Amino acid sequence: MSNTPKKSWLYQAYDPYLQAAATLALSLVFMLVGSFMQWAHWMAESSHYPWLIAASFLWLYAIFNSIFSLSANSINAYWGRAIPAYGLLALFNGLLAWGFSSVSIGSAGSYRWIYFVLTFSYFLLLSIMAAVKRLVEFAEREEWHHPRIRRKRKRR
Repeated sequence: MSNTPKKSWLYQAYDPYLQAAATLALSLVFMLVGSFMQWAHWMAESSHYPWLIAASFLWLYAIFNSIFSLSANSINAYWGRAIPAYGLLALFNGLLAWGFSSVSIGSAGSYRWIYFVLTFSYFLLLSIMAAVKRLVEFAEREEWHHPRIRRKRKRR
């Protein structure tokens, strides 16, 4: 047994395409379970349920991908893989939802806007995480000295 401390799985920069594939697989599982539950009459019929699952897992990818980006060696290289992976996940999740519900995103009510807001939020989260990472790296590089104490002159 080694004495090196084990890092949490949150401190690793996983490949964004692997994250997107895992998210898509989970989304498919939840859509299949939802379809079975509707078929067995354990859940009310809803043509928007697959769109809800697609949007939920898109948001889940956005959150975890943003967290994992903090552990990347090069944030720009990570973004170069994360953003296309997000686009492909949004596309394939949308196709799955369309296939399971037979309702296009335009006919699914507000899910088109939800997709837009999720995409904007994802870019915002990535930007915030990059700013935090750069700020922490700057603070770690910077040498901190005690400020010079100035003696106040007595007023006459």
